[in-house]
Amino acid sequence: MTQVTQRPPFGENSPARGSQATDRVRHRTVQAGGLEVPILEAGSGPLVVCLHGFPDHAASWAGILDRLAQEGYWAVAPAQRGYWPGGAAPDGSYRITSTGQDVLALIEALGREQADLIGHDFGAGAAYAATSLDPRRVRKLVTMAAPHGRQLMTALVTDGDQQRRSWYMFFFQTAMAEAAVELDDFAFIDRLWREWSPGYELPDAERAALKETLGAPGVLTEILGYYRQLFTPPPADEAAQALEARAFGALTVPSLYLHGADDNCMSVEVSDGMDDLFTNGFERIVVPGAGHFPHLEQPKTVADHILGFLNS
Repeated sequence: MTQVTQRPPFGENSPARGSQATDRVRHRTVQAGGLEVPILEAGSGPLVVCLHGFPDHAASWAGILDRLAQEGYWAVAPAQRGYWPGGAAPDGSYRITSTGQDVLALIEALGREQADLIGHDFGAGAAYAATSLDPRRVRKLVTMAAPHGRQLMTALVTDGDQQRRSWYMFFFQTAMAEAAVELDDFAFIDRLWREWSPGYELPDAERAALKETLGAPGVLTEILGYYRQLFTPPPADEAAQALEARAFGALTVPSLYLHGADDNCMSVEVSDGMDDLFTNGFERIVVPGAGHFPHLEQPKTVADHILGFLNS
């Protein structure tokens, strides 16, 4: 069952508004996984689900959604749990097992048996988990800027360079994080974008839309839950532990991985050695002239890679 919203769920400043291309992107909410999930969508045809990360929101997929729609796909970008008022995790969990199950629930709620998945940052984690938990529901997988497996956690222990890049993860564990992030119209978020994607300037309207999302009542604390649960012990329940182990397991669908050459959030080297976790075809592409947000910094190049892979 779905409901059409009367107000765009991503805010009046959403970049999914106001241009010839993005005016073709539609807004509504879908009942899935115990939540009323705001989605953006465009086109019709085979389903492609695009999953955002941090500090980002679904509206940044607007250009990719329109390009996918023009190529004959039904492209959908949901808000991740926690990213809208009333969207807090029903079970309190922001671990990838939960966000992966959200993806599977959305595919079912949209009336499809299978979808292609495109995930960036935490959205990549959700896409990996969904694919691991139920590979029958995923035809092809595209991820960006966040490797699969235990690569990052290993780097946080062994790699001083990645530890310095990931300073914000540790800061988010503190009680002062909310106040610091909100201070001076989210200057903290502006800093992350500058550091992570050198040479790229998020357009003013898109920056305003993102801050509107992050500043909505209760949202920031929920979003920080993704980071605060990164370092918590695995669930004590044996079934939950088994589920989490599966979420980090080998992937059996054709997969494409994209990483910006200038990514100052996640080193390109962190994605070295991923190949062994993909058993049905894997390609890694390093995108020149892109930092942590390659789908925004090099949209045509990234869309060309994605469509070449999905159409092959």
